[in-house]
Amino acid sequence: MKAKQYELWIADLNPRIGTETGKVRPVVIIQTDLLNKSHPSTVVCPVTTNVQPESHILRIHLKRGTANLKEDCDVMIDQIRAIDNSRLVHKIGQLDDSTRRKIKENIKIILDLE
Repeated sequence: MKAKQYELWIADLNPRIGTETGKVRPVVIIQTDLLNKSHPSTVVCPVTTNVQPESHILRIHLKRGTANLKEDCDVMIDQIRAIDNSRLVHKIGQLDDSTRRKIKENIKIILDLE
């Protein structure tokens, strides 16, 4: 099964180096489906259960149950990274349109794209 943009997948991000996010954890697929069809790596944002409610640009808050998450979580916009497709374990859900738009907005802000 190929990953699609704005799906949540479990990924094995070990081993961790420096400030990278590690562990087996959910990630949001953020790269375009044009690449998802055949590219050997995938651009993702890791997801954490270490929720920081005061952070509104570097984090996107996801409530328990969103895309089948078992806990409240944050999408870590500041931890965008490319991972090899072999790190993707299985799909857990799909994000709604509102959350997709917020992720896009925040990525544009942190990368100064507009």
